Amino acid sequence: MQPRADRKRKLWQFHGGLHLDDHKAESTGEPIGSVPLARRLILPLQQHIGAAAEPLVAVGESVLKGQPIARADGYISAALHAPSSGRVVAIEDHPVAHPSGLSAPCILIETDGEDRWAKLPAPLDDFLNREPAELRERIRWAGIVGMGGAAFPTGVKANPGTDRPIKTLILNGAECEPYISCDDVLMRERAGRVIAGARILKYLLQADTCLIGIEDNKPEAIAAMREALAQGHLPDSELVVIPSRYPSGGEKQLIRILTGKEVPSNGLPAELGIVCQNVATAAAVADAVLDGRPLVSRLVTVTGDGVAHPRNLEVPIGTPAAHLIEHCGGYTPSVARLILGGPMMGFALSSDAVPLTKGANCLLATTPATTPNPGPASPCIRCGECARVCPANLLPQQLYWYTRSKDLDKVQDYHLFDCIECGCCAEVCPAHIPLVQYYRFAKTEIWAREQEKQKADLARRRHEARQARLERLEAERKARLRKRKEDLRKKTGTGGDPKADPKKAAIAAALKRAAAKKAAVQPKNVDNLTPEQRAKIEQVEARRAAQSPRAE
Repeated sequence: MQPRADRKRKLWQFHGGLHLDDHKAESTGEPIGSVPLARRLILPLQQHIGAAAEPLVAVGESVLKGQPIARADGYISAALHAPSSGRVVAIEDHPVAHPSGLSAPCILIETDGEDRWAKLPAPLDDFLNREPAELRERIRWAGIVGMGGAAFPTGVKANPGTDRPIKTLILNGAECEPYISCDDVLMRERAGRVIAGARILKYLLQADTCLIGIEDNKPEAIAAMREALAQGHLPDSELVVIPSRYPSGGEKQLIRILTGKEVPSNGLPAELGIVCQNVATAAAVADAVLDGRPLVSRLVTVTGDGVAHPRNLEVPIGTPAAHLIEHCGGYTPSVARLILGGPMMGFALSSDAVPLTKGANCLLATTPATTPNPGPASPCIRCGECARVCPANLLPQQLYWYTRSKDLDKVQDYHLFDCIECGCCAEVCPAHIPLVQYYRFAKTEIWAREQEKQKADLARRRHEARQARLERLEAERKARLRKRKEDLRKKTGTGGDPKADPKKAAIAAALKRAAAKKAAVQPKNVDNLTPEQRAKIEQVEARRAAQSPRAE
């Protein structure tokens, strides 16, 4: 069956959301550009959801581009590869892109400027003749994560592990947040690679259909993807143009728009037979499977009124943010702050020395005019605007009050973890309350409490196991002792009578001989005693005998 690119499809609506000025034209006027190689690349060992990667290299070691430098530590983790050739100069803590501004373990590579590639694995051009497990292993080796911002390991997401078969693959090209346009230009210029990745993902998931969702404010991307879809041998697929409404690019919201299905609270799309992947992730999958190339670079939007020359760049992973800003003409005089991500879900960086990671899709330099300081928060007036725009259909006001009172159990009763932190509630709040910050705080506290509970449960289980082991050993010791006694009784024929025990009989005989010997040597000066004296001596000996431990 041919792709149904032009068919009019029924669309559904999700609750809430906002219409925002997209500000995408500022960075889409030029083709994808390249950036000169930075002198030093900084590669955090954890730039994905899950456990941090484990280093495979040592300080002083030379590496080649594409060479594995850290392996996945556990199932939910991601490998790391050298983005360029050079030498490992340090493995140490370094400031990373995080709201806390704290440092994390990183591998620092001093580049040699030669950009020499390591030997890569053979392409899997015949992927339709390969087992899905082999393709997932290639994706896992390549260190691919969700490049829409979540950074969940793609090899894990491509293996849902449910009994329910996957019916639908959704390719997310909505890119709904203002200013961010890297997915837009990717679909414009590399649509064929996106469709190739969709073919691979559809095959390894054994999905029946593929839906590609793109917002209607990207006409060039829609045209390019429609043409690529017609030539890409992707059967049972459909390109669906959806209205521009933030946050239509949220996974649950896009599933609702395209299928009308609701992902259950605390549930996963796979439970509905659906898997959703970002278009940039699909392109990275094609690179890994068709070319054997790991994820060592990504497209990044550098934009905002605070940067001189907004544009989209192909950026090696680990490039410092300052290096990108410099390549884009530097800051404008009125720059106020630098945000990683978009204005709704991004966070301000404390320094531009931090590196760009696999999940970093935008550097937004803002001015006071574009992001004015709202001033101090006022008391909540209970207007209900936050509930009206919440795309997850939550009660943000109640979440806020229970978070402020630190009633974390009640917060969870109101489905805190269904919050996608889109920022719609804070955007419309007339009291300028930073609601998303409260929700992030509550989530962090709950996760910390859960970790403490797990540690306590582990300690309790270990203590109970130790007590059970000691009791078992004591019971085994007593059982062995009883068995030895029983065997001895059977061997000597005593029939179980303690008085017939040879050892006890020998001890009794020895005590009797000792008593007789003592009586024989004891002086007996009883000659010429009067009857009264004899009676007195007998009384004393009787008392001594009564007080003796062996009087029995």
